[in-house]
Amino acid sequence: MAVNGKVALVTGGAQGIGRAVVRTLLQNSAKVTVVDMNKDSGEGSKTELDKEFGEGNLAFIQCDVRDGAALRDAFQKTVDKFGHLDIVINNAGINNEKNWEKMIEVNLTSVIKGTYLALEHMSKEHGKQGGTIINVSSMAAFLHSPHQPVYTATKHGVIGFTRVMADASIRGDYGVRINALCPGFVDTPLLQSVELEDNMGKFVKFKDDFKHSMNKFGVLQPSFIAEGMMRLVTDSGLNGAVMKITCSKGIHFHTYEPMSV
Repeated sequence: MAVNGKVALVTGGAQGIGRAVVRTLLQNSAKVTVVDMNKDSGEGSKTELDKEFGEGNLAFIQCDVRDGAALRDAFQKTVDKFGHLDIVINNAGINNEKNWEKMIEVNLTSVIKGTYLALEHMSKEHGKQGGTIINVSSMAAFLHSPHQPVYTATKHGVIGFTRVMADASIRGDYGVRINALCPGFVDTPLLQSVELEDNMGKFVKFKDDFKHSMNKFGVLQPSFIAEGMMRLVTDSGLNGAVMKITCSKGIHFHTYEPMSV
């Protein structure tokens, strides 16, 4: 898929990985809606990116992705403003083992909601022109840590859901490619939250183990994650792919053994 002229919606797009992806999309002449609950970051990001890429190419919608009605409205507003929708990146995520139910709603439930809403606006089954969806998981799904039990579960869930929906898209002729992205440690505000008791609850006692893993595996920059994201967006041969991004191996893909009965 060529990105020029396409319309993208990015949840959690005001900072971290999301912001880097939004900037890369704008560099490639896409129109973008940033969906984020952080109003200050969202408006600040829009002001800066409007100066760089011109007004009219970027919209910001404040939205808590846990709110299904508000998320649906954000999708509709994007289509109303830009005319259509081609790319959806379900990127919003938090790290909060203390309030783990909220974390499930943000990290997994909102990804499911976002995927279904994206299909309503892009799938051929609804008379649309197709598109691509990228759901952000994590290397935590492959390298688990006692520091993040529920976070890890949500990221496993994102991969499982994404792979099944990719199969459904093929069988149902949706015309929509659906892939998962699994970054390692990334230099974002979320990474800093792992040392806070308010976020980690009783699991904060394992923070030194977590720091040891960071030192061992290294920390990636959001711009490199955006590079991998763009490959998932543009490579029309990828559907149901699980992309890993690590310091040691860079951008690569997880492989699964064929299912046997």
